Amino acid sequence: MKFNEFLKQFPDEESCLQHFRKVKESQGITCPKCGNTVHYWNKRHKSHDCAECGYRTTLRSGTVMESSKLPFHYWLYAIFLMTMTKKGVSALEVQRQLGHKRYEPIWAMMHKIRAIMGHRDDKYDLDGVVELDDAFFKTHNESDDDQPTKRGRGSQEQTTVLVMAKVDPKRGRPKKHKKSSAFRYVKMVVIPNSSSETMNQNLSEHATNEVIIKSDGWKGFNNIKDVSAKHIKKIVPPKEASKVLPWVHTMISNAKRTFLGINHHFKEEYLQYYLNEFCYKTNRRYFNDHLFDRLVIASIETTWYGK
Repeated sequence: MKFNEFLKQFPDEESCLQHFRKVKESQGITCPKCGNTVHYWNKRHKSHDCAECGYRTTLRSGTVMESSKLPFHYWLYAIFLMTMTKKGVSALEVQRQLGHKRYEPIWAMMHKIRAIMGHRDDKYDLDGVVELDDAFFKTHNESDDDQPTKRGRGSQEQTTVLVMAKVDPKRGRPKKHKKSSAFRYVKMVVIPNSSSETMNQNLSEHATNEVIIKSDGWKGFNNIKDVSAKHIKKIVPPKEASKVLPWVHTMISNAKRTFLGINHHFKEEYLQYYLNEFCYKTNRRYFNDHLFDRLVIASIETTWYGK
């Protein structure tokens, strides 16, 4: 969807409200009190009233917008910018575009949308061949400001992330391709450490038991065979790791470049939200204009619980 098309379809608050109503009705509404699925639209209160018991369900109830006082067109515009821009957009830029006085509500709204993106990706488990590696993203932790900065693993400025990239091995690919496999999907999860227990737990949560794992020689991957069908482990020097796990390193590089150009820096506790957005858009890179509609549906189907 181009920007001029967005303005034609959603010129005011009422058009955005009616769009959310249309999508919510298409997904079906169930009364939380009696379980009835037949509702009628209450024009005065702008809600769906149960035809059986009269229980009133607002448009925001049961959606990512629950308990939010921001206008509907704020949400649609933020979803539009976050899906239709290739590299993403900062909360400060969205605040400027909307002309809102305070930064915090816009920042919180975008994090809620990113949380919905992660919730959507969590519904799908990786299978087939998966490249696995850990990465370190630079973050800011105010509690460590008074401590001397460490270097390497364990640094206060580095947050550990487990990166899983599903690939499709292609035998006999033309020589013009630099990689011998084709990329499919990626998942990135913030983890507290790189121990084998942590690796196994997160892999079992995001991949099937039949998955085939490809990794480097890091000791944290020694017990991966306990939660996978097969483990292909190659010990190589760090400079050659990108040859063993080409797509994992490509995803890590792309994510870091995206964050550096848009967000500059952020706290460790919010890193997962930004990773959610990167993975969601990468995994749906061929959706084109449909990405906006899919995220609107996901926002309506999923409630924000403050997690």
